[in-house]
Amino acid sequence: MVGAVLAGSAACGTVEQLSAGKKLDQAFDKLAREKTISFELDLDTDARTLKALDASSDPEPGDEMSDEVADLLSGAKISVTVQSKKPIEESGEKDYVGMAMKISNKDGDLTEYRVVGDYTYIRCDVDTLGRAMGFPVPSMKDLPPEASGLKKVFEGEWVKIDTKEMEKTTAGMGAEPGAKPAPEPTLDARTQKRLLEALRKTIAREVDFKTADDKDGSEHITATAPFRTLITEFLGEIRPLAKNLPPGMELPTDKDLKDAPNTEVTADFTLKNGELTEVSVDLAKLAENAKVKKLGLVVRMNEGQKPTAPAGATELNIDEILGGFGAAMMDEDAFLQDAA
Repeated sequence: MVGAVLAGSAACGTVEQLSAGKKLDQAFDKLAREKTISFELDLDTDARTLKALDASSDPEPGDEMSDEVADLLSGAKISVTVQSKKPIEESGEKDYVGMAMKISNKDGDLTEYRVVGDYTYIRCDVDTLGRAMGFPVPSMKDLPPEASGLKKVFEGEWVKIDTKEMEKTTAGMGAEPGAKPAPEPTLDARTQKRLLEALRKTIAREVDFKTADDKDGSEHITATAPFRTLITEFLGEIRPLAKNLPPGMELPTDKDLKDAPNTEVTADFTLKNGELTEVSVDLAKLAENAKVKKLGLVVRMNEGQKPTAPAGATELNIDEILGGFGAAMMDEDAFLQDAA
């Protein structure tokens, strides 16, 4: 789908753009035919840059980003795998049979979850996350009996929860008693097609493509466009479709975007043997901050591996988890009040 947009846009340009668009079209088409896709998302930055970005947002006193959080985020990587019974391009929600996501940094895995069969499997490094976020986790010996079921979670071991029960519970949180959960917002096929066409037209007008080869045999295709112009033009194309968008998807006005930077942004696509292996975007210029030297987003494609259920996971009841966390938090609040 994305490849079709890029190829269509290139058709309105030079021979180089046409060739680049066709190659990207073929690479994305290969991905779309896969039943399992794996990729890694990497925020290519450092703690100093994140602190500078936070300072430029003028946070309230006491809400500034801590050194611990900046260090954790700057070194974080997100690995994702999605598995379907059908090719990804033909898949609907009911076709997906497995999903896995893991967040890690230089010190190891921070949190991970997998959805396989009827269960959602979770594990996390509670102590590391707690310290980084400024919320030290109480020791198990300090927790009330109601929180005993969380022992495996606090020890960083795998636990599993019935996925349907979890969805029912979370969907009903905050709702009136007896109220039915609101349906998930979705786009109908016709609207999706029109949005795709609007994006294609915008890219055709605004994006410039170039190609270059590497010594290792890989090929780079860059797509460059002025950020504010690209976003404003695209939103202008889809405003007639606003009434067909799900509730809550309100489009920003041109006035809302007038202060957005119009710096040119470049996305670099790496292809090897015709397959997409990496996409990187340099976002540093968008920050419009002299202290922001390194700010990029990198997506690396990996060989698709089917998510598997981890062995030895302890099954937990969702009500037990919520009750245990509630008791744990109440106990912690009482401890802090007594200490004061």
